[in-house]
Amino acid sequence: MGFHAICYIDISIFSHSPILQSSLPKRSDKKFYLSAKISFDLKIEPLGKSMKNPYKKIIFGLKIKELRTGKGLSFAKLSQLTGMSISYLNEIEKGKKFPKPDKIKSLAKSLDVEEDKITSFDLNPALLPVGELLKSNFLNELPLDLFGIDMQKVVEIISKAPMRVGAFISTLVELSKNYALQEENFYFGAMRAYQELHYNYFEEIELNVDEFLKGNTLPEEELDAEKLERILLEKYKCKIDTHTISDFPELRNVHSVFIPKKNKLLIHKDVNEKQKSFLLGREIGYRYLDLKNRPYYAPLRIPQSFDPVLSNFKATYFAATLMMNRNKVAKQVEKFCSREKWDGDALVEIINSYNVTPEMFVHRLTNILPRFFQLKQLFFIRVRTDIGTERYTIDKVLHLNQSHHPHSNKIYEHYCRRWGSIEVLKELHKKRIKGKTGLMAYAQRSKYFGTEDEYLTISIGIPAGPLQEKDISVTFGILMDNWLKKVIRFASDPNIPFRTVNKTCERCPILDCNERVARPYVHQQRQEWKATKDRLDELIKK
Repeated sequence: MGFHAICYIDISIFSHSPILQSSLPKRSDKKFYLSAKISFDLKIEPLGKSMKNPYKKIIFGLKIKELRTGKGLSFAKLSQLTGMSISYLNEIEKGKKFPKPDKIKSLAKSLDVEEDKITSFDLNPALLPVGELLKSNFLNELPLDLFGIDMQKVVEIISKAPMRVGAFISTLVELSKNYALQEENFYFGAMRAYQELHYNYFEEIELNVDEFLKGNTLPEEELDAEKLERILLEKYKCKIDTHTISDFPELRNVHSVFIPKKNKLLIHKDVNEKQKSFLLGREIGYRYLDLKNRPYYAPLRIPQSFDPVLSNFKATYFAATLMMNRNKVAKQVEKFCSREKWDGDALVEIINSYNVTPEMFVHRLTNILPRFFQLKQLFFIRVRTDIGTERYTIDKVLHLNQSHHPHSNKIYEHYCRRWGSIEVLKELHKKRIKGKTGLMAYAQRSKYFGTEDEYLTISIGIPAGPLQEKDISVTFGILMDNWLKKVIRFASDPNIPFRTVNKTCERCPILDCNERVARPYVHQQRQEWKATKDRLDELIKK
């Protein structure tokens, strides 16, 4: 019987090395779980007598190599026994060739095994992790072409050192047993890695939007929902329904649904004008970019493969570009950054000048800042909180150029309350108590404890609304260096708060922190082990 597995790879290494990293932690319920940046669903096929898997050549080669070396046979000796050339045998073991039946029979006879033993998927325990990986659709699911990686190179690495790869996978299995990421983590993680690889700027889509505007004689600004709806109806014969979704309580958090058979886009009645414009712009993006394998609802939560995630990203990027022309945004950012003093109200005014949500604007900055201002040491995070509580969750992260300090995690620790992204949420709640609502912009210089890394962070606090049950903050942080100070003049404003921050309370050694909400037990355990190790080293030296 086949079964499913959730597996992980760190895509970010692919731009530097073709080495595949994966782990398959097995559990009694026949599922695999793993801790990491990326995970996804594997459909393992049942074991069978004959090989039909695309990687049958690799598995066959692994078994021949194992049997040959187990019997102490050199390539020359096996060549003599089988009548096959050394180069041909070498290609078999590398998984490049699969011999014909008469040669399989000759190999089995020379290695003194039954033919079924070398043509089945059965592997010894040491090679089982590799075998399960190859028998799955794991490698086929990877969007390796997006990262310029040759699948054959990955396969060759596995075939060259199967025992080591197997040991590596088994090690990750043990390390990952306490984590249970969902299959969609792989797809979204792969998408983030793809964005990071391109500094989150995609010139082709930017030019597609220019062509679309020119072809439809549309201005580069003032695109409202009415104009976009008219384009969908007249050009693509797509009707808009703003009533149906609202009739179903189960869909209270669904913004839109596309019904392909009726060519109809259902939009929740509670979306505001800016959200509706974005949804319409994205629907146009799907069509103009001819994205066939697309999701049918938004927001996208549980994709079944990577293609819909990529299509969703491209259409989303199209919509953001449509609503926020890159040259206009760049000019406004340049003018804002030339200020000597930080002015949060001026930033809010710029955001409100666009027919987009604050989060969309901040996302657009992650396209603009690296491309037009060469500010590439950048991260983006989104934090959510239940109104009136101190429960904070990071649910969206993007890192450009390197892995920066702020990260989401799945270990249920308490994020550092000194971050600007959390401070703005606290201020947002205080404002609500006083009967005031609206966006808030907050700047902070954040130096990470124990490092020389300091960031200028700008956080936008967004109050809860009809389809947003929680207050959220969206933050972009840029590594402080001389170039940043030259580009962003207000970065040196002494009125911007300076805070020493860390990752989580549990790992933080700052004992006099007034914002601490949990004891630093992880840090204390590390200190205890360090003291133990120091004493052991001293005794051993004596």
